[in-house]
Amino acid sequence: MVHVVPQILKARPYQAGKPIDELAREFGLDSSKIVKLASNENPLGMSPKARLNALKAVEMSALYPDANGFDLKASLSRKLDVPQAWITLGAGSNELLELIASAFLTVGRSAVFAQYAFSVYAQATLRTGADSIVVDARDFAHDLDAMSRAVRDDTAVVFVANPNNPTGTYLSPEKLEAFIAGMRSDVLIVLDEAYNEYLPDDKQYDSVAWVKRYRNLIVTRTFSKAYGLAGLRVGYSISAPEVADFLNRIRPAFNVSNVAQAAAIGALEDQDFREQTFRLNKQGLEQLFTGFRKLAIPCVDSCGNFILARFGAYSSRVNAYLLRHGIIVRPMDGYGLGEWLRISVGLPDQNALLLETLERALDEA
Repeated sequence: MVHVVPQILKARPYQAGKPIDELAREFGLDSSKIVKLASNENPLGMSPKARLNALKAVEMSALYPDANGFDLKASLSRKLDVPQAWITLGAGSNELLELIASAFLTVGRSAVFAQYAFSVYAQATLRTGADSIVVDARDFAHDLDAMSRAVRDDTAVVFVANPNNPTGTYLSPEKLEAFIAGMRSDVLIVLDEAYNEYLPDDKQYDSVAWVKRYRNLIVTRTFSKAYGLAGLRVGYSISAPEVADFLNRIRPAFNVSNVAQAAAIGALEDQDFREQTFRLNKQGLEQLFTGFRKLAIPCVDSCGNFILARFGAYSSRVNAYLLRHGIIVRPMDGYGLGEWLRISVGLPDQNALLLETLERALDEA
């Protein structure tokens, strides 16, 4: 018998949203009519500029991609006004979170993160052998004061998401910067901004300026959500160059494909698509919140592209009904939220279909 690392026995595979083809096989449904509202993907797909760049890059797929991602880093450098040495590329921000854990956590160290935070924080910490310090949420949001108090002498990393997945909650920049400023300088603060592009102007803040001010801060972002490139797996982080250097020492070679890099450059250039995505999401949130209120479904205010909604003891039955009728949403049992479902914002007709089907599901439940 082979000898596995002990903490792997405690790990659980990441539970992704059910694929469309899997549901079609399971219930004999037409896959073209299935609506997937489970994984916070962009219902508009990818931008025209990103698609054009990706198709051109496919022609060069027999060659390895640029391992350092020079052109993509150059585009990000211009957009963010930081040197390329501050940027690290990953196969989605998920890989960057794993790299951070590998670089800064080990047996004898600890990481702090909030209850109801992205499950990868716990999984990445577990795999390093470090201790997880999980701080109780307050109203489904990060309790920053409690998280500050939870930091121990052996704490090396603190994970914070804004907006938070899966709850959609938002931390004000005043509270967030005070938290960062009050942290010990030897503790790395990871600010996960996977849903940053969905924030309205009055909630936006300049986290890149914070990175310049606080050398122990790293910001992670992704092209998987608002940019519509979830299937291509590309994300990036912004940090002090010494932190980026540590990550690049263990970053897998060629971890971001040439197609993903090219598509990301096109996505960055497509301002019209980003504005269309923001408007659609804003309208979709309003549509869903209005529908949930009419159906008396409690939910958490969201600043992302999804809503966490409570169905109580009927949650699993409602989810099963939706699946039978070709709608995929995300059960939250793995987060200790068994009475809740997370529902991504779709196109207007998809949102309307969801609400109509939910009404029937609740009647049956």
